[in-house]
Amino acid sequence: MQPINLREYEELAQTRMDQAAWDYFQGGSDDEITLRENRTAYQRIRLRPRVLVDVSTIDMRTTVLGTPVSMPILVAPTGFHGLAHVEAECITAQAAGEAGTLMGVSTFAHRSLEEIAQAASGPLWFQLYMYRDIHITGELVRRAQAAGYRAIALTVDTPRLGNRERDRRHTLENATAARVANLHSLEVIESSYLPQPFVPTWKTVEWLQSLTSLPILLKGILTAEDALLAIEHGVQGIIVSNHGGRQLDTALPTIEALPEVVDAVAGRCEVYVDGGIRRGTDVLKALALGARAVMVGRPALWGLAVNGKDGARHVLEILRAELELAMVLCGCPTLAQVNRSLVKMA
Repeated sequence: MQPINLREYEELAQTRMDQAAWDYFQGGSDDEITLRENRTAYQRIRLRPRVLVDVSTIDMRTTVLGTPVSMPILVAPTGFHGLAHVEAECITAQAAGEAGTLMGVSTFAHRSLEEIAQAASGPLWFQLYMYRDIHITGELVRRAQAAGYRAIALTVDTPRLGNRERDRRHTLENATAARVANLHSLEVIESSYLPQPFVPTWKTVEWLQSLTSLPILLKGILTAEDALLAIEHGVQGIIVSNHGGRQLDTALPTIEALPEVVDAVAGRCEVYVDGGIRRGTDVLKALALGARAVMVGRPALWGLAVNGKDGARHVLEILRAELELAMVLCGCPTLAQVNRSLVKMA
């Protein structure tokens, strides 16, 4: 039977993947406290529904950095989609486009950013890790702009890799390094699936802005202090993220960090959030707390593992249908009615 919710996709995906790949996708750092809290924090937020509102028509269309999308649910950048399906990021991008939304493409994709752009049926952002050779990093940015990507999302929470113990038990690194298409197209051979990165600073943001006309987002901000610095440096977007619980364990769950970032930004740039979103009600809570849109990573991979492009698209359609129902039941016919009065924090 076809899965009817994301939990069922998760359970079925585990049966379709080998243990090393599953642990890579599912694992967090240290004791995986933040990994779990990303999910459970949503359960501590209660909805305050309004009634006797005309909700016969629901409109969840929006824009992200000026790009129209059919719903405020985007596909987060995640690496190595080939571990879930042989056609990898190319069909994930097609699934996102068919769902009328946007996909973030990882530097560590199994397919090159050009291949993904050619296959895509919707808009793309390029997620950037700073490479130790800054010229290679610059070349990736130039390639992304030339291929039609709409923005660069610089990941800022990985000066070193977190202690991902599930990964350390496997030999996945060698298998993935051989298929990092964006690096191999530059004739770069790495000994690990995520090389020890160049450590970015705020000067790096300025350098990126001098390199490209594309909007710059910072992915991995969790505090008001850093949100204010991002504004000072002229970024167009912030992705509130703790790297899916894969970096600093016991860091804030993203939905708890979101309000202070939104308050600090005060409308001066767009704010997105990822991590732990599994239901349409989760999406609604994030929107109520000020997110422009949410980004989902692991669930799209589960769909990919279960049924390729159709599975990934179905995951997005499940979330769309659940968000629509949540908006109906909360008396919110459009996204403009979604605000903090809709939620009560525990």
